[in-house]
Amino acid sequence: MITDVLTDTTQRMDKAVEAAKEDFATVRTGRANPQMFQKILVDYYGTPTPLGQLASLQNQEARTLLITPYDKSALRDIENAIRDTPNLGANLGNDGIVIRASLPELTNDRRKEYVKIVKTKGEDSKVSVRNLRRKAKDELDALKSEVGDDDVARAEKELEQITKTHIDAIDEALKRKEAELLAI
Repeated sequence: MITDVLTDTTQRMDKAVEAAKEDFATVRTGRANPQMFQKILVDYYGTPTPLGQLASLQNQEARTLLITPYDKSALRDIENAIRDTPNLGANLGNDGIVIRASLPELTNDRRKEYVKIVKTKGEDSKVSVRNLRRKAKDELDALKSEVGDDDVARAEKELEQITKTHIDAIDEALKRKEAELLAI
């Protein structure tokens, strides 16, 4: 039972770390990255749909992204969704077939703003990992009458180690993203 709780918590924390890394990838750096556009929601026939499901995204140049919709009738909706996305600042060109999104060069002030955004996302991810730890600890405490205090105490130490490992992974991803953002 204890191993089930720890295994489940580890898997959930792994997913939280992956979600954090995906979140970091959506923050703009000096280059055009298709990951930044993947989660933009487009109003497609009344349903919010991620852009990655409506179009292929590929780098044309370092700061230009080529967006080719699978359904040409969605071209205008895609263009509006990208234009309305905050913190992106993309200049869009639409030739009726594809959209070219050019990202302007980042200023130092803008880079610092993005670092703050990434740090906030990192803190949110750490909070979710800690919430998972608290939930697992409650589950372990509920097992005390069945397995004994010593086993629960050992499991709690292991839980702390698992939590530390996952928080360190988020910190490492955060440091990499910060370095990427501040590199000119």
